[in-house]
Amino acid sequence: MKANRMEAFSDGVLAIIITIMVLEFKVPECHDWYALSKLGPKILSYIFSFVYVGIYWNNHHHLLHMVRTMNGRLMWLNLLLLFWLSLVPFTTAWMGESRFAATPTALYGIILLLAAFSYRLLQRAIIKQHSGDSSFVVAMGKDLKGKLSPLLYLIAVLTAYVSPWISGFFFVLVAIIWFVPDKRIEHVLKGH
Repeated sequence: MKANRMEAFSDGVLAIIITIMVLEFKVPECHDWYALSKLGPKILSYIFSFVYVGIYWNNHHHLLHMVRTMNGRLMWLNLLLLFWLSLVPFTTAWMGESRFAATPTALYGIILLLAAFSYRLLQRAIIKQHSGDSSFVVAMGKDLKGKLSPLLYLIAVLTAYVSPWISGFFFVLVAIIWFVPDKRIEHVLKGH
C-alpha cells in the first residue's frame, strides 16, 4: 500500500468526523436570535473541534509526505490516531450540551491529549524511516510544539475542575500554536 492510500482513507475519516459534529446541531424551534444564542456553548465547542480536526488534517497531510515505505506499524499507528480523533464528536457534543461542565471538558482534553500522543508515535515511526537522512531527522528533532502540546493539554484537563474557561484558554493556546502548519517538513521537502 502506498502512503497516498492511507492519506485518502484518513481524509475520509476526518471528513466524516466533521460531518458528525455538525449533525449534532438541532434547529431551534423559535425563529429569533435569542433561540440561536441558546446554542452558544454548542457552537463554541464545535468551533474548537473543527479547528482541531483541521489542524490534525493539515499536519497529518504534511507528515505523510515524508513516508518512505508503508508498513503495518504505520497503518496501525495511523488508525490509533484516527481512533482518538473519532471520539472528538462525542466529547464535543457532551461538552457543548453540558455548557462546559468540568468532567466533559476534562474528557475533551484527555481525548486531545491521547490524539497528540498518537500523532507523536506516528511521527516518530516516520522519522525512524529517515535515520540516514540527517536533515530530516535534525529538523524533526526540534519539535517544541509537539513537546509543549501534551503538557498544555494536561494542564487543561486539570484546570477543567477549577474553571472550564481556564481549561478552554489552554485549548485555544494549543490551537494557536498549531494553527500554522508544521513548516519543518516543508523546508525539508524543498531541500530535496
